[in-house]
Amino acid sequence: MATYDSIGATYARTRQPDPRIAAQVHAALGNVTDVINVGASTGSYEPPQTALAVEPSQVMIAQRPSGSAPVVQAVAEHLPLRDNAADAVMALLTVHHWSDLAAGIGELRRVARRRIVILTWDQHIFRERFWLVRDYLPQAAAFDDTRATPTDQLVDLLGGARQEPVRIPHDCTDGFGAAYWRRPSAYLDPRVRAGISMLAQTGEDTLAPGLTRLAEDLATGRWHTQHAELLALDTIDVGYRLLVADH
Repeated sequence: MATYDSIGATYARTRQPDPRIAAQVHAALGNVTDVINVGASTGSYEPPQTALAVEPSQVMIAQRPSGSAPVVQAVAEHLPLRDNAADAVMALLTVHHWSDLAAGIGELRRVARRRIVILTWDQHIFRERFWLVRDYLPQAAAFDDTRATPTDQLVDLLGGARQEPVRIPHDCTDGFGAAYWRRPSAYLDPRVRAGISMLAQTGEDTLAPGLTRLAEDLATGRWHTQHAELLALDTIDVGYRLLVADH
């Protein structure tokens, strides 16, 4: 069963595409005529020229907006597409869910004629810079340690790629892991946590002590005192990266 069949039922409520991240993704895709979106989820960041979305979870497919690109239920490791099927293939915040990374990247390379764009994160940077996992929820960081893919490994599998930092706006509308870095109380909302796989899959019982400490630190003002420098920032780099590989 696809991961998001179990944790993604409310995903569309908190995971709306952020226009600034969308602009960076679309710029990375460049002037391509058609795009395949692999691990497409509910369709965030799909450009107008998306020819097909590939998504393993029926729960996620059901949440795709009306008018979205056609979608097929399949996995990255076995794309039901011919060789060189599209100018570009994109895979956004999905490679950490794949059961066979090398097979999945091999499929992206087989299907893309010109370009592959992957949005992922550098776990070492994420662990060090993101206060939530560093100071309150190390169990979530430990969970991500088991599934995060080193960016160098991805670059090697892609046969080379350039990396672009993706800075997260303080008012990011896409509620992924670090989206609420300047809105800490959001992490106390179970609906928000349900849309963040590292929290949803770590489990509420495991997270409870850290979330209790966060709630206390917010109530006393301790969090704001300790993280005052964040309140003056508009964006932050906590390790999210776009990898862009040309054939």
